[in-house]
Amino acid sequence: MGTLYLVPTPIGNLEDITLRAIKVLQEADLILAEDTRTSGKLLKHYEIGTPMQSHHMHNEHKIVGKIVDRLKGGDTIALISDAGTPGISDPGFLLTRACIEEGISVECLPGATALIPALVNSGLPADRFVFEGFLPIKKGRQTKLQHLAEETRTMIFYESPHKILKTLEQFITYFGPDRPAAVSRELTKLYEETIRGTLSEVLAYYTTHTVKGEFVLVVGGKK
Repeated sequence: MGTLYLVPTPIGNLEDITLRAIKVLQEADLILAEDTRTSGKLLKHYEIGTPMQSHHMHNEHKIVGKIVDRLKGGDTIALISDAGTPGISDPGFLLTRACIEEGISVECLPGATALIPALVNSGLPADRFVFEGFLPIKKGRQTKLQHLAEETRTMIFYESPHKILKTLEQFITYFGPDRPAAVSRELTKLYEETIRGTLSEVLAYYTTHTVKGEFVLVVGGKK
């Protein structure tokens, strides 16, 4: 039996990768990458020549059996996403579950992920929190927000730039304009910023400022 390694990759700054992660990627028989073009830049930077294969949400169901067979044959395979830790709002769960069911060793390395830096940097309580990832686009979105309106733990969300204003407006509707929040944008990158305040204050800021990059929203729980 081989081993499946889940390897976190930098969310922006290429230096945010562990020495162990580099070693695993160098020594693996195959790297499964969400986008081989994006991951190719990282591998080239660290002079890693391990073969890559695409593994993303559109093909993971089709290829999971073949990957499991290779692992059963003794191959060491590393799974990476475009950025961050595989399985956190990225492909990874399906293959991990299949390997566990087949008795194949699975190891997840510690490393980069956007939600923890955003939470710790927010100044909001971090002892108890709930990660919601991306909210449903349409179906179930209102029901989810109604449920979360009663959540007492700090909440963490991912959001894309073209939906950030609408999402903040909905948060104000369901959570109230005075709910404390922090929005982190472009974490670890050149234009990284974190805006803190009430939901209405954060919305006012982004109504008149640049809305680009990947966003992490941290919202205080109900008191």
